Order: sequence, then structure tokens, then C-alpha cells
Amino acid sequence: MLFPPDRITLVGILNLTPDSFSDGGRFVGEGGRVDVAAAVAEGRRLAAAGADVLDVGGESTRPGARAVPTAVELSRVIPVLEALASEVGCPLSVDTRKAAVAEAALAAGASIVNDVSAGTFDPKILGVVAARGAGLVLCHSRGTPETMQRNPRYADVLREVSLELRHAVELATRAGVARERIAVDPGIGFGKRLEDNLRLLAGVGRLRRELGCPVLVGPSRKSFLGALTGAPPAARDRATAAACAVAVYEGADAVRVHDVGGARTAVEVARALRGAREAGG
Repeated sequence: MLFPPDRITLVGILNLTPDSFSDGGRFVGEGGRVDVAAAVAEGRRLAAAGADVLDVGGESTRPGARAVPTAVELSRVIPVLEALASEVGCPLSVDTRKAAVAEAALAAGASIVNDVSAGTFDPKILGVVAARGAGLVLCHSRGTPETMQRNPRYADVLREVSLELRHAVELATRAGVARERIAVDPGIGFGKRLEDNLRLLAGVGRLRRELGCPVLVGPSRKSFLGALTGAPPAARDRATAAACAVAVYEGADAVRVHDVGGARTAVEVARALRGAREAGG
């Protein structure tokens, strides 16, 4: 199984972009060149802090972001993935919507593809994952990062997200992806209002039961936490840890975060409480 049920998988975020909402430009210098050594050092730090998976991305998917050319995305992620593959012991994931990037990343050492479009942006990505026997995270979203926050509306967000992710899982399995290699992500912040994000976090258990797949939740530093706390992105790690704890208590199998150390403590407590609740019937 992609995210084993006997533990909570911590996915550490490694953004190699100039424009991600909370850490854009951290590893990208003048002329758009990625500082591979600095990025690899951060990957080692995340692994040492307890990350079970490193998720490497070369295209921002923040609200309003435009797609970048495939060649640019490749130039950002492939050198870092190749270096990390020989430097860290944990699995590597590539955060991409493009089949060509997924294929190159899997050849470079990644074993998981995290697609925020759930296979809709470039359907060929499903065949790439199947051919490689890789893991696949299908993230719910509507529209593209450039358009997704333009007046999103749901009548019943849990029901609609569940149905749309079920369809994505069906398409992936038809393309040959093994079901045990698939996880789903409700897409916190991807075409969602504040109230939608809160309902999805509180309803993770329902999604897990209805879809029969492990659930990854990615609330890290997102704008709904800013709306709740008034904190800027870089100061949202405590709120992120709280959101992760709730998601894990409700049934999440994995969380995707910038601050691995802080989240690890929160999810350990939440998992223990979930176990106590389940043992009590």
C-alpha cells in the first residue's frame, strides 16, 4: 500500500519554484537556476526531521499560478531528484501534472507521482505511472491553479469531492495503475472556500471509507489557516500542525507539510487518540 495503515506518513515539501506562496524562491537564484546543493541539503534536513517521503515540485500550484513550460520544470526537478536519490533513504515523490515530467522524474529516482489535477491536466500521466509501477496521489481540484479560486461553489463538498475522486481512481485503475498504489487527496485550498476546507478536514474519515484508498491531506501554511488566525504564510506552522492533528484523528493516513518536526509531534498524539477511540468501540 502506498501509505501503510500502521503509521502516519509524513510527506516533506521541497518546492523548487520562484513563486510558491510560502517559500517561493528559496532555492531558485538569478536567472531561474536552482541551487541544487541547497535543495539537497534541505531534503536531508527534512528526512532527518522525520519525513517518510520527500515531495519535489518545480511548478507552483498556488492560486493564480500559471503553468510553466515542461523544459523549465524538468530543469528544476531532475538534478535535485537525481542527487537526492543517492543521498537520502526515503522514497521520493514528484509533484507534477505533466506526463513528460513524471516519466523523467521516475527515471531519476522518484517512485511516486503527486498530481494536483488527478490526471485531468495530462491524462497520459496515468499510463506513465502504470508502466513504471509507481505510486500515485490523486488530488481533487476544479479548474487550474490559475482559475481554481474564481468563485468556487459546492452544494455538498464532501459528497462532490468523494464522487469526483472516485471517478479519478476509476480512470487510473483503467489505465493500469494498481489500486494499492493509489492514494487520494481532498485538495485543501484547491478550488475551495474556507467552509469547504473545514468540512473536508473534518470529513476525512468519510472520504477514506467511501473511496477505500489511503488519504493524504495537505493543509500546510494555506490561506484558510491565515483566514482563521490572521498569520502570514511563514507563521502558520502551528496552525498547520493543528489541522494535521484533526485530519489524522479523523482518519488521514498521510500529511504533506513544510515543517516536518512540528507536524510529527502533532500527528503522533492524534494517532494515539484515534487508536484509543477505535479501541473503545
